[in-house]
Amino acid sequence: MLYAINPDTPQERLIRKVAGILNAGGVIAYPTDTYYGIGCDLLNKNAIEKVYQLKQRSKNQPFSFICADLKNISEYAKVSNYAYKTMRRFLPGPYTFILPGSKLVPKIMLTKRKTVGIRVPDHPICLLLVEALGHPIISTSATTPDGEVFRDPSLIQDYFGSRLDGIIDGGPVPGAPSSVISLEGDEPVVIREGLGDVGPFR
Repeated sequence: MLYAINPDTPQERLIRKVAGILNAGGVIAYPTDTYYGIGCDLLNKNAIEKVYQLKQRSKNQPFSFICADLKNISEYAKVSNYAYKTMRRFLPGPYTFILPGSKLVPKIMLTKRKTVGIRVPDHPICLLLVEALGHPIISTSATTPDGEVFRDPSLIQDYFGSRLDGIIDGGPVPGAPSSVISLEGDEPVVIREGLGDVGPFR
């Protein structure tokens, strides 16, 4: 099912409808400020299993997830003063920040080092979805197992078909990855250079 949602003024009724799909354990595709993402409710383990199967990904590689804002992040990660000040400067934006996970995060979503990857994209559709659901949403790029990127929601629909419970058409997205920055210690570590400027972290 394709839902056309305006990226500038998202229709509240449709946001609520898609949040209902997530709440019921569904898996959706949705736009972000980097790629189209595939995701589900962070607190639904069965739905997370479905996303692993869709992406044919090892459970040793947990997905990142989207929070609505900094307050929301502090529920799901241990945030130092340094990390808070840093994220306040750069979020929302095309960054994934690596932080120690809190007890609220399901074990399946933690790395061996008990860290998590957290995003607050500069895109109203996914932020409103997180708010409407009341929990973070898993975020992994809408790609084939061999890495082919889908920028067009109709192509996502053609490829995944009934394996997705809903697809949001939110218009074009950049189709490039986020920059990944570790804020585990007192010094930032650039893990991947993507759309977000990593100059300030060098």
